[in-house]
Amino acid sequence: MTRSTRSSDTVRADQADIQAVSRVSQILSLFEPAMPEVTTGEVAERLGLNRTTAYRYCTSLVAAGLLERNAEGAYVPGGLLLQLGAFAIGHRRVVNLAPRHMQALSRVTRTSAVLSLWGLTGPVVSRVEENLSAVVIVSVRVGSHLPLDTAQSKVFLAYHADQLSMERLMANLPGPAREELRADVERVRAVGHCFAMGTPGVVAVAAPVFDEYGICATLAVVAPDNTLPMSDDAPELRAVVDAARALTRELGGHYAPDDAERPAV
Repeated sequence: MTRSTRSSDTVRADQADIQAVSRVSQILSLFEPAMPEVTTGEVAERLGLNRTTAYRYCTSLVAAGLLERNAEGAYVPGGLLLQLGAFAIGHRRVVNLAPRHMQALSRVTRTSAVLSLWGLTGPVVSRVEENLSAVVIVSVRVGSHLPLDTAQSKVFLAYHADQLSMERLMANLPGPAREELRADVERVRAVGHCFAMGTPGVVAVAAPVFDEYGICATLAVVAPDNTLPMSDDAPELRAVVDAARALTRELGGHYAPDDAERPAV
């Protein structure tokens, strides 16, 4: 075998390894609160694989501890995957420093305060502080994967360091929805925060939180639309921005919205 043949074989092997890693990532990204388990057939259908290939990947992930098989034969996140997730979340300083700011924010606004971190394709709710004194409590389940039309998502889309990936996410939307989302993201860059009604009757206002590397989280409050005004001079907005700015300062980050010239909130 010549050197050129060996080199070609090595390149093909490397490409196969990269493709396998990419496929594993795609399978793991199927899991979300709305889909806590998947079957071989669902993996094959969603990723465009034949059932034999899908089964081979899933059984390999079970052997590696990344997936487990439940009594019904479906696949669920495995112990190693849960351990890695807990490790990653537990070592993000923002999760440890945020509760004090969130508790104060919830008291002042009489709403639920929500901290979200960026997941694979959008924000994931990482902590919630509810205002138990309110007559009506609007909350979000920890672990929820937020869609792109939420206030938290728009803030991440505006300030995320990898804007190419953000554009790819938005490109998956149909034309009118994509253009509307892009306009909303541009407004977030201009004003530094976002109001949105992702769920009918429920309003969220979100602001970015930064560490030394850039945006690391969003801080938001959620409440019924008749109690949380969608106005740039609302006191609830001032409270959210002040809390996000204070948390950013504690993390050693730079609060990027302060760089733009805009009326103070």
